[in-house]
Amino acid sequence: MYQTLLTSLENGVYIITINRPDKLNALNKDVFTDLNNAVTEIESNAAIKSAIITGAGPKAFVAGADISEFGSLDKNAAMALAKRGQDIFARIENCTKPIVAAVNGFALGGGCELAMACHFRVASENAKFGQPEVNLGLIPGYGGTQRLVQLIGKGKAMELLMSAHLIDANEAKQLGLINYVTTAETLLDHTKKILDIINSKAPLAIAGCIKAANAVHDESKDGYALEIEEFGNAFATEDMKEGTTAFLEKRKAIFKGK
Repeated sequence: MYQTLLTSLENGVYIITINRPDKLNALNKDVFTDLNNAVTEIESNAAIKSAIITGAGPKAFVAGADISEFGSLDKNAAMALAKRGQDIFARIENCTKPIVAAVNGFALGGGCELAMACHFRVASENAKFGQPEVNLGLIPGYGGTQRLVQLIGKGKAMELLMSAHLIDANEAKQLGLINYVTTAETLLDHTKKILDIINSKAPLAIAGCIKAANAVHDESKDGYALEIEEFGNAFATEDMKEGTTAFLEKRKAIFKGK
């Protein structure tokens, strides 16, 4: 189904592994196409409740963009490439089902941008994060200048963007870039356990949380007004009736996403 991804579905969790370990899972045109199609699969397949994006091999989540594709690009082609990357990463960020990055090894450049587009991040002890594009005379093009500021604040983001300095998993956690640090061996299991909890909640309410929280950084939207709308929408769902009834009856709710 995919040229550059390995996928599996386990207990409602769709595991997407970028599978170019010989290239440290670098992002090329085929990876972008496959990731775009994978988001469509997540959205359309009712058996999928949430997803994990990770990288093949012990060295890298995604070590960056495939620089070998950059040589022939002029200004307009480069802008089109950045636009395509931003559009696909925005689909990940705005997916109605949770998508979590499980970061093993290097998450640099486009890899850091991909991780930041996910709803949150879990990393192994050997993870390294950074936006080293200035070393190539470039800047991030797939949303990195925006999401890094949003996640860790402008001052530290400016330092990392301009210095190309890499940070390890512990510093990334201190800065709020990632939620948890695990061993490499337990990374996927730890991430799956978090999603098992999330998957037990009301799917439409989860989607509402994603939509409203994303509005915080969208100047075209009034996040408070959107929250009011999504709160009202939740009252029209069967899941809300089931959730409140189960609470009053002191039993576990069985949500159906309706």
